[in-house]
Amino acid sequence: MKRAVLWLLAIAVAVGLTVLLFFPAAWLGPMVEKQTGARLTLGDAQGTLWRGSAFIGGAPGQGGSVTPLLPGRFSWRLSKLVLFGRVDLELENPQALTQPVQVTGSWSEWQVSPAAIRVPAAGLAGLGAPLNTLAPSGLMQLSWTTLSLARAGNAVSVNGRTLLSMQDMGSRMSPIKPLGSYELAFDWRGQQAQLNLRTVRGALLLSGTGVLNNGRLQFSGQAEAGPGYEDTLGNLLNLLGQRRMVGGKKIIALEFK
Repeated sequence: MKRAVLWLLAIAVAVGLTVLLFFPAAWLGPMVEKQTGARLTLGDAQGTLWRGSAFIGGAPGQGGSVTPLLPGRFSWRLSKLVLFGRVDLELENPQALTQPVQVTGSWSEWQVSPAAIRVPAAGLAGLGAPLNTLAPSGLMQLSWTTLSLARAGNAVSVNGRTLLSMQDMGSRMSPIKPLGSYELAFDWRGQQAQLNLRTVRGALLLSGTGVLNNGRLQFSGQAEAGPGYEDTLGNLLNLLGQRRMVGGKKIIALEFK
C-alpha cells in the first residue's frame, strides 16, 4: 500500500512538472480575461508560458471573435527561475513597442524598464461604449519611466510616471479632422495616481485634473470649442457632457466620480 502511494505521488509530481514545462500559451487567454474583467484577452496564442507569442485583443463575447487592439504580435521569454521566486521576463513587439521591455524582480516586487507603446486610437472602439460611438481616430503612445511595482494584498502598487500622448485625434461624430493633440500624465504613488490632462493644440480644447485611487477614477475637467469652432463642434460637445457657463463662456463639464 505504501509503495502504491509513493508511485502515485511520483506520477503526480511528474505530471505537474510536465504541465509546467509545457504550459500552453493558449491557456493564458482566459487568465488575462479574468484579470481584466473580460475586457482583454490574448488572441492566437502560440508557444508556451516560457516562450511564446500572441496579439492583444478585446475579449470576445459568446461566439464572437477576438479583435486586435494593438498592432503586431507580442513575443515573450520567461525564465524558469520564476519557479524559484525570481522573475526575468522580456517582451518584444517591433510594431507596437519602441524597444523591448524587461521585467525583473521577485514574486511580489517587479521593475519594468522604460519604453513606450503605440496604440492606434481606432482599435479602442473594440472596448465598447462610449468609444464605439465616438469611433476615435489618431495615434496614441503610452510612455513610461522605470516603473516599480509591488503586490499589496489583492492589489498592486506602482511608483513612476506614465504619459499618454494623443496625436491628431479625430471622431466620426465631428467633421473636423484632426480635432487636436493632447497629453494625459499619470504620476503614480502606490495605489494612487495624480492625473493631468492638457491640450497641446487643436480645435477641441480639453483640460482637467483627477485622481485614480485603487482603480476608481475621480476627474474634473472641461471641454470647449476653440475660437471659430463653436457651431461645428456643437454635436460632439453635447455627447461629452453637460453645458455650463464659466467666465461668460460655454464649456462642457467633464466630471467622473
